[in-house]
Amino acid sequence: MDGGGRFAGALRPRPEAGRKPPQRPVPLPPPGRHKRLPVEPRPTSRLSLLLRRLTVRLGSSRLGRRSASLLTIAVVGGFSAYGIMLGGHAETAKGIVIDVADAAGNVAGFKVKEVNISGHNHVTPAEILETAGIKSSTSILFLNADEMRARLEALPWIQSASVRKFYPDRIDIAVAERQAFALWQVNGELKVIARDGIPIAPYSDDPRYVQLPIVVGEGAQKKVGEVVDALARVPALRDQVRAAIRVAERRWTLKMRNGIDVRLPEEGLDEALVALMDLDREKKLLSRDVSIVDLRLPDRVVVRLSDAAADARAQMLKARAKAKKGGPA
Repeated sequence: MDGGGRFAGALRPRPEAGRKPPQRPVPLPPPGRHKRLPVEPRPTSRLSLLLRRLTVRLGSSRLGRRSASLLTIAVVGGFSAYGIMLGGHAETAKGIVIDVADAAGNVAGFKVKEVNISGHNHVTPAEILETAGIKSSTSILFLNADEMRARLEALPWIQSASVRKFYPDRIDIAVAERQAFALWQVNGELKVIARDGIPIAPYSDDPRYVQLPIVVGEGAQKKVGEVVDALARVPALRDQVRAAIRVAERRWTLKMRNGIDVRLPEEGLDEALVALMDLDREKKLLSRDVSIVDLRLPDRVVVRLSDAAADARAQMLKARAKAKKGGPA
């Protein structure tokens, strides 16, 4: 110790001159394991350098930015659709795929900007666009003209349609509508039908429907052209008809405006109507107090009196019989 009570030097002995201090032993790795040495980086190939330069230049260009957007849309939409399909929602996934495709087409410059519609009268442009599947985000690239036409022709009013695409952004749609031909009453409902029997609208007080002929019963819509055309050939008789009733899908019964039922045969419709017209002109048959005129038999006409006329006839016959009994022997 020095005079101040401190140690004069370190407690550990100093190494002698010319001798290295002892080093701690390096721990060895466990048996069976080897220390992994760092891998030296490989030199960059010329192809890698070229691809990197092209990527940088393309990304900075307008085309590159558009391509990047397309790729992003495709990747995000694809994963979304795949996940939804795994969840058992195939239709939803299909809709997502279509939306993704439209978005990609729009980015590429093929967004539908103009739609020309012609030939429509009863169907509105909004109904045509909705049925065709055209939205504000639709791309012309992925529109199927044949499928659009089929969907439009499935509308009751539309008989035929044509769809034409004009790149990059225009669609022309032309439709031909069915014409209201008759009114069909079935199950208590009255419907407007076309000549081919297709129901095209529920009945309303539209002035265009008021004068239409009326057919009634199951199957009447299938043969509406037959009876309407036959009555058109005898207009004087047609104006007296209130409705044509289809019976057992085999024949017609005409309900006249004065309440008489005219039973027509299965065959020879035109001939039966001409015979009825002749009887009415010569005998005033349809002005008499009858309830039924039966023309189903080819060689005769059967007439049934109304209840009042039948009672009056019965009273008359009874009076005649009584008069004969009280007369001279």
